[in-house]
Amino acid sequence: MANICVFCASSTTLEQRWLDLATETGRILADRGHTLVSGGGSVGMMGAVGDGARAAGGHTLGIIAQCLVDLEVADHDSDELLVTGDMGARKTLMIDRSDAFITLPGGLGTLDELFEVWTTATLDVHRKPIVLLDPDGFYDGLTRWLGGLVDRKFVRPAAMELLLVARTVPEAADLIENALAGPRDAPSGTASGTASPAEGA
Repeated sequence: MANICVFCASSTTLEQRWLDLATETGRILADRGHTLVSGGGSVGMMGAVGDGARAAGGHTLGIIAQCLVDLEVADHDSDELLVTGDMGARKTLMIDRSDAFITLPGGLGTLDELFEVWTTATLDVHRKPIVLLDPDGFYDGLTRWLGGLVDRKFVRPAAMELLLVARTVPEAADLIENALAGPRDAPSGTASGTASPAEGA
């Protein structure tokens, strides 16, 4: 089973449907025997995904920067909680400790994490599957804009193929499991044909 990192919002003012999506993500990953890796927060969708995983008997690993611990938002219910010196070290450790990544709807921090793992994948620093979970077109504007960057030659088509888009949590989990089961020398995002790459989203 895999260590799957979930990027998502920590805002405390979100609609309930986003918290429910995060809870479902944690539950389904746990049901499939995966370990949840998160940003180690106890609030917003980040808290909900951890609670969902633990409620289903899953193992959770939280990775959080000391500055966030100081704000009293750490998920102390995590089975493991690792504290880093700064935000940069936090992202590096999240990448190192994870086998794959799912990005849920989120804001600036979530996008920062997505682009970090995506950029490092394009540089072949790692070959870990990256899935964008977009249940209702939340990211459609972003993927259209990125497709335009391909047309303008700012982004290579091969880079876009590394980012897979799923519409449901089970589909996201299937994509990751299929990618991890595929040839290790194949590009992460092309290991499964069950969802479209972001270029065609």
